[in-house]
Amino acid sequence: MNAARFSGLGVALATPFIEGDDNFGAGPVDLGAFRGLVRSVLDGGADFIVVLGSTGEAATVLDAERDELIRAALEEADGAPVVVGTGHNATAGAVALAARAAQLGAHGLLVVTPYYNKPQPAGLEAHFRAVAAAAPGLPVIAYNVPGRTGLNLTPAALARLWTIPQVVAVKESSGNLAQIGEIARTLPEGKILLSGDDALALPSIALGASGLISVVGNILPAATKALIQAALTGDSGLARALHAELLPVMDALFLESNPVPLKAAMELLGLGSSAVRLPLVPACAATRAGLAVALQVFDAACGQSRVPEAICA
Repeated sequence: MNAARFSGLGVALATPFIEGDDNFGAGPVDLGAFRGLVRSVLDGGADFIVVLGSTGEAATVLDAERDELIRAALEEADGAPVVVGTGHNATAGAVALAARAAQLGAHGLLVVTPYYNKPQPAGLEAHFRAVAAAAPGLPVIAYNVPGRTGLNLTPAALARLWTIPQVVAVKESSGNLAQIGEIARTLPEGKILLSGDDALALPSIALGASGLISVVGNILPAATKALIQAALTGDSGLARALHAELLPVMDALFLESNPVPLKAAMELLGLGSSAVRLPLVPACAATRAGLAVALQVFDAACGQSRVPEAICA
């Protein structure tokens, strides 16, 4: 398993929807906008993309839509690695999603820890072993996001997952730098740690992470790539400058539940509609205003810093 294939900048893609007036808040998937987003992100320098993660509203995407999105991502990626989110709180569900993603040609799986059930460490290990067995040879990125799942993948529990050869990486979204540091300290050879929070990418890389799976990369891929590259190569001055300039946008993208603000920002930038599916609702006016200000501040900062002009475009 080549874990390095998933280092650098990964972007957790949003799933654009056509504006709808049905009872579920949005119409069908906008495949045209999605294909455009894939191209924009990869043209901006992303090393790999993630389809159907939390940012992609996987919880409300239908099975038939999943297939369409995976196929479209693979077609537009032109060989760049495509990771597919196949998490489910039932192991049988996660196994079925993993097998289907493998059948369609995914290059890797992003598997969130089972939510709601609160499994014991032994159950977590059994869950990930079953998913790996359903997609033989396909690399697995374990996804820890306790704010959504109600379960924290502790370093001790993660150590059990590292014994599964297909589990090559962890996306760490606990927000706990002490935990991130301990994972980095005890990282087995051949495994990698990825930040799951844009705002913590720089300190996570300083502690030993190999990259980021990003939300802000949907709208500012070149600047986000430059931040990750600078951090990984030890250009601390540029990394700090880019972090400072991106931070207001990163913060604005979490004024409401992700991906609600991201969808609003995408609409502002002509990348897709702001439509989300219930139980999410579109961003409120205050969030939209905050996003507009943050994007304006970023644009202004780009003209007054070390950041190359092309990165800010």
